[in-house]
Amino acid sequence: MKLWSGRFTAELDGLAEEFNDSLPFDRAMYRQDIACSVAHCTMLGATGIIPEADAKTIKDGLLAILDDIDGGRLEITGAEDIHSFVENALVSRIGDVGKKLHTARSRNDQVATDLRLYVRDAADGAISQLCELVGTLADLAEKHAKDVMPAYTHMQKAQPTTLGHYFSAYANMFLRDAERLKDCRKRVNVMPLGNGAAVATTFPVDRALTAKLLGFDGVTENSLDGVSDRDFVIEYLSAAALVMLHLSRINEEFVYWSGGEFAFIKLADEFSTGSSIMPQKKNPDVCELLRGKSGRVFGDLAAMLTVMKGLPLAYNKDMQEDKEPVFDADKTLRISLAVFTKMLKKTGFDADAMARAADGGFSCATEVADYLAAKGVPFRTAHEITGKIVRRCIDDGRTLQDLPLDEYKKFSDVFDADVFAAVDARTAVERRSVVGGCAPSELARQIKTLRKKLKGL
Repeated sequence: MKLWSGRFTAELDGLAEEFNDSLPFDRAMYRQDIACSVAHCTMLGATGIIPEADAKTIKDGLLAILDDIDGGRLEITGAEDIHSFVENALVSRIGDVGKKLHTARSRNDQVATDLRLYVRDAADGAISQLCELVGTLADLAEKHAKDVMPAYTHMQKAQPTTLGHYFSAYANMFLRDAERLKDCRKRVNVMPLGNGAAVATTFPVDRALTAKLLGFDGVTENSLDGVSDRDFVIEYLSAAALVMLHLSRINEEFVYWSGGEFAFIKLADEFSTGSSIMPQKKNPDVCELLRGKSGRVFGDLAAMLTVMKGLPLAYNKDMQEDKEPVFDADKTLRISLAVFTKMLKKTGFDADAMARAADGGFSCATEVADYLAAKGVPFRTAHEITGKIVRRCIDDGRTLQDLPLDEYKKFSDVFDADVFAAVDARTAVERRSVVGGCAPSELARQIKTLRKKLKGL
């Protein structure tokens, strides 16, 4: 039964009905829809809008429907959307009293409330997973605090750092992602129910009671706004897209690092695949998929921005397109976080290979320039001198570490034997103890701060 059939004299065309129906995807919100209806009918009974006995009958019927769906005894089918399905199922079970459920509400404020409940659950789940990931990264940062490796700019060796410092960087990124989702949740957790179709309702509803029953922090202030905006969806998708962006970046590096040219990491067999033709291959397919799936969530965000950009107030059917991007982003984000965290815990790291890489490629060239500057040479002059030294080393097939002192002195007489300590990657790391630096002592502070912030989420 259509919830709106009374005014019409002809059935909806079959193709138009298929085009209009949203049940194939919004069925994912059945728990949220039933929870919303249970709270609504409880409020209707408490305020005397409908008899309390009727409210109890409706509530019991709704909970029975939920139990049957969860138990696989009731298939969600045969309606245009999840809201129609639940109401039709309710009426078929308890009779006309079930038709009182929709008193003082519209599908417009109903679906907006259902979607907020869904997004709230999605955000909570992602925050929990991000906290686990940040904790894992903090543990790895602590474990590898002294494992020297090159930091890269433009994919070229730049300066020495540590694997622990690298993991601390990503831990901070994912921590901000969790903070964004938590902040987003505050604006999600406001209830539109009671806004009606557009201009609220004439019934004496107790919106505060309904909000309390559903765990909302408050209610929307303006009915037009409450039913017609989906900025909370866009904000959630934006936060989700940033999580996927950070997942894509770290997995981009893992793809490189797992190859023979780097050989920094060893991916577990459980998170790798082989080739159908090349027997020697061990492919970082999970990393590549994590990188690729970021595009799905970026697309979900772009879709919602496009849907909403030209809509007049209040509700428009275009907004039916608000759900699939949310469902897709939630599913993609949650499985991506789960598989990456599990993979990360089983990934091996070759500290010796990283150290060898840090010792080569002139990653300590900046140390030479700083060495000269510390002895009074203007930094720009020091930079030029160091560049010439690097050029000489390249021409001679040497490194900064094995260039003789007398060769250094040809470029500047301020060089002394202590220059060799300056060009040692481990020493360079130890000296970077300023806030934010890669020195193990400073990294310990960063990790402590990370864990403190985690407890606050």
